Amino acid sequence: MTDPSPDLGTIPAEEFHRVQQSAEFADLKKTFRSFAFPMTVVFLLWYFAYVLGSIFAKDLMMTSVVGNLTVGILFGLGQFVSTFLITWLYIRHSNKRVDPLAKALREDLEASAR
Repeated sequence: MTDPSPDLGTIPAEEFHRVQQSAEFADLKKTFRSFAFPMTVVFLLWYFAYVLGSIFAKDLMMTSVVGNLTVGILFGLGQFVSTFLITWLYIRHSNKRVDPLAKALREDLEASAR
């Protein structure tokens, strides 16, 4: 079985260390973390509010909104909606800001292997 990717040669470990120490790599990490960490904190707060609300605010969670639809069910469905929203936001952020930086670093490394 053949590997479909072209043989770029072996990239020396020194090149990886050079890239890892570069300002471009630091910028890549900063760009990723500036989205991932705050979004993780926001989601965890939202999630634990739902869990703690279902434990300590049962009356609120059992409050009927329309028919058999309760606040707790809306919060639960909101967890799914927020997960998809965060995924969409991350893809958008990554495509616009992270991927171009990663591509430039990858091309730099691949050029050093030739």
